[in-house]
Amino acid sequence: MAVVDSLVRSASPRASPSSSPSSKSSLFAGSPLAFLPARVSVKQTCPNRRLVIVSKRISGLEEAMRIRRERELQSTKKFKRRPPLRRGRVSPPLPVPDHIPKPPYFGSPLLPELASEYQIHDSDGIAHMRAACELAARVLDYAGKLVKPSVTTDEIDKAVHQMIIEAGAYPSPLGYGGFPKSVCTSVNECMCHGIPDSRQLQDGDIINIDVTVYLNGYHGDTSKTFLCGNVSDALKNLVKVTEECMERGIAVCKDGASFKKIGKRISEHAEKYGYGVVERFVGHGVGTIFHSQPIIYHHRNEEPGTMVEGQTFTIEPILSLGSIECRTWPDNWTTLTADGGPAAQFEHTILITRTGAEILTQC
Repeated sequence: MAVVDSLVRSASPRASPSSSPSSKSSLFAGSPLAFLPARVSVKQTCPNRRLVIVSKRISGLEEAMRIRRERELQSTKKFKRRPPLRRGRVSPPLPVPDHIPKPPYFGSPLLPELASEYQIHDSDGIAHMRAACELAARVLDYAGKLVKPSVTTDEIDKAVHQMIIEAGAYPSPLGYGGFPKSVCTSVNECMCHGIPDSRQLQDGDIINIDVTVYLNGYHGDTSKTFLCGNVSDALKNLVKVTEECMERGIAVCKDGASFKKIGKRISEHAEKYGYGVVERFVGHGVGTIFHSQPIIYHHRNEEPGTMVEGQTFTIEPILSLGSIECRTWPDNWTTLTADGGPAAQFEHTILITRTGAEILTQC
């Protein structure tokens, strides 16, 4: 379950990205060539010309902004839009048996602040994380099998809720900052945090299902975008590339690696296909606390910090086919792309090791 970047920055200020001319990511962009002709003798077979090149140094972030503007102009022309998402009826929250341990935020309508501590585990903590994450992965796999035309997201929520409590775990989204359901279901142009309701899935939809479970005091967090029925090639490719971006972000992770490498690798791959990387929502530390430092930016950035062996956090990029800007419904959760273009997301919880990263949320 993603964290909102604007809330992160207000709670925990971070250094602003550098745009110094000495940046290693800087590029040269040339202006049109100016030719200044000299006097030409009739005996000359080729006139003398003085070539003047004017160049300007721009940062990698400026270049990314230019690519984004070009992509938004081009990609919106290629995609045939589906009918806009409409909210259905939201049923009451489902009960959780008394014997199941609850997270600290249970019963409070307030959104917990982002925890400042990094979650680094000993061998016992790692074992608990593996158990919670493996359960989350199994629940997500089960939820994906339910995706088909005419099924409602409310039905998916009920099935997920039942599987989680039968395993003796608590569905982490339920009651988190007042969220009314046990899973997030984000359809088509919904970037994230969609609330399950009575809307039926339609043939050709895409849907992200975000599952987090709280088992024996530890959270396991994962999500995946599924195809519903006969999905267009444009949407299939968006989903495929989004998953590849997550995988490439994970591939750079290991003890001592810089967090900013994740955003760089994800952005490089997304830009090859003209997709935008949503900046507002970020990955986060996860463990005994649902959301904590470090904050994982999926776009190009110059934020400081390095990974530490034993640390757990999520990588969960959201890619869009159009604008990366967003708007939120009055429920204060459901967040859509500003232009109504489709978005896709994938997420894993990973454990940093000495030589790489272990994906915990797989079964």
